[in-house]
Formats: sequence, structure tokens, C-alpha cells
Amino acid sequence: MSVSLGIAFGFNTASLEPVSAQDRKSFGATYSPKRMADGKEWTTHNLNVNAVPSYCYEGAESKCRQYGRLYTWESARRVCQSLGDGWRLPTDGDWRQMAKHYGGVSEDSEDRGNAAYKALLAGGNSGFNALLGGGRSDDGQYSRLEAHGFYWTESEIDPATAWSYNFGKGGQALHRQSGLEKQRALSVRCVRE
Repeated sequence: MSVSLGIAFGFNTASLEPVSAQDRKSFGATYSPKRMADGKEWTTHNLNVNAVPSYCYEGAESKCRQYGRLYTWESARRVCQSLGDGWRLPTDGDWRQMAKHYGGVSEDSEDRGNAAYKALLAGGNSGFNALLGGGRSDDGQYSRLEAHGFYWTESEIDPATAWSYNFGKGGQALHRQSGLEKQRALSVRCVRE
């Protein structure tokens, strides 16, 4: 199934309301969700739905087109749900289970997450196409573009923090990270059964 995601799976980027097929066509970019080895369907590109709050890296629209938008934890949850048809922000368990099929995250694998990093990164053999889109701190500073790809999970640690996954270029490894403040802005993938 191929869907339009300039408007992201057929939703108006400003209001997240459904739009017509004709409007979706005008945005051009198409993305195909993929059933991964874990049996779940995942989006294969970082979301680029203009939700509040979300950000283009350093405010540059060209970065949104290349890397997707960066979302706070709450906006990440809303934007995945807005796609309808069972789409949601993946849990820590979803990410961890999916990564295990490609070698596992650093704490679960003998190679410290190297195989999963290579398989899931853009150009890897999984088709997941993770990008190193960096992130935005809660005080508005952007960093780590082309060095790290940070991705939210639905799983909270406490009211202020949540689990995330980090594709780290330096060590060429996929890491499971705790304690990221929910006001930070990270990349987003969505999943459904």
C-alpha cells in the first residue's frame, strides 16, 4: 500500500484533518509502510506532518523534507494517532522487539548494536531507512545532525521523561536510551499491528 506523506498519510499538515485524494496527489512524495521482521507495519520514512509543536532542524524547510520534522513526545503521540487506521507511536517494547530481529540494541547484542544499526539505517537491508536527523533540546538548540538519529517511544519513565532509541554514527550502534525530557524534539516513526 502506498500513501502520500507530504501531507502525511492523507491528513492536512496544519490541522491534522483528512484531506482529499486530489490534495494528497499535489504533494508528490509517496511513502510505503513496510511490514518488518517483527510482523508489525512501520512507516519507512521520518514523519513530516506539521503539528504543534514540531520543528524543522534549524528552522529550515529543506531539512524537514530531507529528515522529517522533530516532535516533542506529546506531539509525536498525537501525530501518529492522527494517521488513523491503528497507527500509533511505538512503545519501548515495539522498538526493542523489532531491533532484535536485526541483531538487537547495544545492551541486547554481542556486537553492541552494530548489526541493527547497519540493517535499520537508510540503505540497510531492512528497508527501515532510519536517518541521522539530530534533535532539538527543550531550550531550542539543535544538535547532532548527521551524527545521531533519535526516535521517540510511547513508553514513559516518569511524567517528565520517556524512552527513546538512538542511532549513533560514531559507534555505529543502535542504543536504547532512558530519561529523555519530553519537551525535547526528536524524529518519529509510527507502527501498527
